[in-house]
Amino acid sequence: MTKFILFLILNCLAIGHTLAQNSTLQKQGTATQLVVDGAPFLILGGELGNSSAACVQDIEHIFPKLERMGLNTVLVPAYWDLIEPTEGSFDFTLTDKVLQQARRNNLKVVFLWFGAWKNSMSCYAPLWFKENYKRFPRAYTRNGKPLEIASAFSEAVYEADQRAFSKWMQHIAAADKEEGTVIMIQIENEIGMLEDARDYSREANKAFNAPVPEEFMTYLQKNKKTLHPQMLKKWESQGCKKQGNWQEVFGADIYTDEIFMAWHYAKYVERLAQTARSIYNVPLYVNAAMNSRGRKPGEYPSAGPLAHLIDVWHCGAPSIDMLAPDLYDNGFIDWTAQYKLHNNPLFIPEIGLTDNNGVRAFYIFGEHDAIGISPFSIENGSDSPGSPLVQSYAKLKELMPLLTKYQGKGVMKGLLFDGKNKERIITDDDLTITARHFFTLPWDPRATDGSPWPEGGGILLKLSENEYIVAGNGIVLEFAKTSEKQASEARKLLGEDGFALKNGQQAEAKHDDKFKGMRCGIGYVDEVEVDKEGKLRYIRRLNGDQDHQGRHVRISVGDFKILHVRLYEYR
Repeated sequence: MTKFILFLILNCLAIGHTLAQNSTLQKQGTATQLVVDGAPFLILGGELGNSSAACVQDIEHIFPKLERMGLNTVLVPAYWDLIEPTEGSFDFTLTDKVLQQARRNNLKVVFLWFGAWKNSMSCYAPLWFKENYKRFPRAYTRNGKPLEIASAFSEAVYEADQRAFSKWMQHIAAADKEEGTVIMIQIENEIGMLEDARDYSREANKAFNAPVPEEFMTYLQKNKKTLHPQMLKKWESQGCKKQGNWQEVFGADIYTDEIFMAWHYAKYVERLAQTARSIYNVPLYVNAAMNSRGRKPGEYPSAGPLAHLIDVWHCGAPSIDMLAPDLYDNGFIDWTAQYKLHNNPLFIPEIGLTDNNGVRAFYIFGEHDAIGISPFSIENGSDSPGSPLVQSYAKLKELMPLLTKYQGKGVMKGLLFDGKNKERIITDDDLTITARHFFTLPWDPRATDGSPWPEGGGILLKLSENEYIVAGNGIVLEFAKTSEKQASEARKLLGEDGFALKNGQQAEAKHDDKFKGMRCGIGYVDEVEVDKEGKLRYIRRLNGDQDHQGRHVRISVGDFKILHVRLYEYR
C-alpha cells in the first residue's frame, strides 16, 4: 500500500511538471521542432505593433480579428514601464488580459520582454529607472556622450531588470500552468549598441582591457572546426591566440569591439534566461536587427544576436534556444539561409507585413524546416478570406500534420520566385524537377503588363517514389527523367501549346539520335485537403487544360492550393 501511495504521489508530481511546461523543443532528423501540448507545432503568427497591447480595450478589439485571420499564435510585448510603474509595485493587468483573450480566440502567445532594451534603446525602462542615471548608468560613446541605452556592465541595471522580469515570469507561471497558452519567451528586443560598436563607460573599458574570458577561449578551441566562417577568420587573423585581451586575440578594430560587446550582452541575457528556466521552462529566444545595407557595427545595432556572432551568443548564453532574425530588407532567401544553421533553427519573429508573407511562409517551412513566421504589426493586416496571408495560413494549418511528420528528413524543398529569380532546378535521384514562377507561362496578362510580379512560392514534399505534394501559390513544375535531356532540348523548339513554332522558327530535331531510357509522365494531379491525421481527401482532378495535357503541375497566382501528384514511367 505504501509503495502504491508513493507511486501516486510521484505520478502527480510528474503530471504537475508536464502542466508547467506545455511547450518544448525536440530534434527530428536535421530539424528542431517546437512541441506544444504534446504535438509538433508550426507558428503561424503575427506580432502586434509596439503599442497595440498597451491598453485593455485594444487587446479586446484586436484578438478576435487575429483569429479571423487564421493565426494560431500572437507575439505580444510585455512592457516593463507599465508592469512596474513605481519601483517595487507590479501591475499584471495587461498580461492577464492577453492570456484571457488568447484563450478565448484559440491563440497561443509568445511574450516579448521589453525590459532594459528595445531596439537598442532603454525606452521601455520605467521613468524611475531613467531618471536615476547615477544608480542605473548609461552606455557611453567613445567621445564620452551618454546614451539612452542602459549599460550592460552595471549590476544595478541588471538587478532592476531581473527583479521585474522574475516577478512577471512568476505571475505567468501561476496564471498559465494549467492552460499552457504561453509557448515561448523573447528576452529583450533587438539588443545592440548604436553610434559606436561598444560601450565606452569606465566599467566597459576596464572589461575590454582585461583578458578574454577563459570560458570563451575554451569554446573557440573546442569548436574550431564548426565556428562561423567570419568568427574563424577574425580569430585566425591574430594567429588563433589562446589567451590575451580582446584586441590581442581578435585585433584592433570595430569588429573586435562588436565581439566584446556581444559577449557581455549574451552574459547579461543568460542570467535572465536562467531566471526564466527556473520559473517557467518554455523555449527562449533573442531577436536581431539585421546588419544590412553595407552598414558597420554601431551604424546597425552592434553586438546583437546576429548570425556572424552566433558563437559568442551560444557560448555566453547557452540557455537561449535560438537566434532569430527580424527581416525588413531585400534578399529574403539569403537572410533565411544565414539563420538556418546546424546549430540554430530558423524562427522569424518579425517580418514586414506584405502580401508576400504567405508564400514566404511556405518557403521557409519547406526549405528550412522553420519553427514559424510572424509578420509585424499584424493587426493592420486584412482578415478578408481572400487575402494572401489568410489563404496561406489556412492551407498551412491543413498541411501541418504532414509538414511536422516529414521535417528534418530531407524530403522537402521550398520554392520562392519573383520577377528576377524565376526558376529553380531540383534533382531527385534520376528525376529532374524544373520549378518556375507561374508568370513564366505567358497565359496571364499580369505576366506581361509591366507590373511587378508578386512572389510565387510553395513546398515540394516527396511522399514516396513518384509521389509528391505540391502546395503554395504562383508556381509551375515540370518533371523529367535525366534520360530526357535530348528530348527536352527538342521540345524547346515548340510553343507552350506543344505545337511547332511559326514563321520559320521551327527547327528539325535530329532523327538519327534515338531516344534511350525511360520517360516520366504525370499520372494524375488531384487537388486535395489534409485532415488532422495527415490523410489526403480528394477534392477534384486537374487534367487536360489544368495540367497542360500532362506537361506540368501548376498553381496560379492568387490561388493557394494543395495538390497530390502521382508520376509514372514509360518508354
